[in-house]
Amino acid sequence: MGRIKEITSILLLQFLLLQFAKSQQSFEESSAARTPKQEPHDSHEVHCSRERSRAAWQIIEDYLMPFVEEEGYEISTDCRLHPDNDLFRDQEQHKINLDVNEWRCGYCKKSFRAERFLDQHFDNRHYNLLNVSQSKCLADLCGALHCDFVINSKLQKAKCNPAAVARNHHLCESLANSCFPISLGPSASRLHELFLRQFCDAHTCSGKTTPFPRGGKKRANLLYMATSILILMLLPLFYLLYYLYQRDMKRETQVLKRVSQVGRKAKPS
Repeated sequence: MGRIKEITSILLLQFLLLQFAKSQQSFEESSAARTPKQEPHDSHEVHCSRERSRAAWQIIEDYLMPFVEEEGYEISTDCRLHPDNDLFRDQEQHKINLDVNEWRCGYCKKSFRAERFLDQHFDNRHYNLLNVSQSKCLADLCGALHCDFVINSKLQKAKCNPAAVARNHHLCESLANSCFPISLGPSASRLHELFLRQFCDAHTCSGKTTPFPRGGKKRANLLYMATSILILMLLPLFYLLYYLYQRDMKRETQVLKRVSQVGRKAKPS
């Protein structure tokens, strides 16, 4: 009997180990499908920073386009700020963010755990979709658009370089002139002036002016949203309590009237 128990225990242990090995293999295969390590790496080199181009485009969307849309102005394709002049624009538009840890390629539907893995996937698998024959690197405009101020605000504390500031100021003014020529009318003239104030004036070593003084796209405040949701949830409860309070007050009033009437009847004539 003891021998049979021992054999049974050994067989059960082997079965459990086998199941664990299978589950581990399944997990590794699933994980491998969501990482870019399995993709063959092609030695494509693009002399344009995807990260800085993304930062430049975000700045354009947040601090320039709201005013352009308000004026009803159409930016020319000759303007370097136009979406067609962003090398990575089409790929960026084919990013699908399903969750915090899930990004999907809009071309082949492959999923990744982080945006940087998706960027690597674009570089390796969809390099052919980039038109590298033309100079369309939006990152080249980062000096004029204050990308470093947005990416890392601590850099603004570094020692000011007058030569770099002068170059960025000149680039900024050339963008204002080419994208919003004053000769095109009042809207272009107003946007030209706004661009100078919004971007160019901050290119100085005085430290008195900061970028984007006119503000930009209004983003939903998380605290405001949370407060609104809380109010909407508590409002029905408030009305319920108010209704119960009014009902109890009405009942107490009726009881007092009855007691008062009984008291008057009980008095001797």
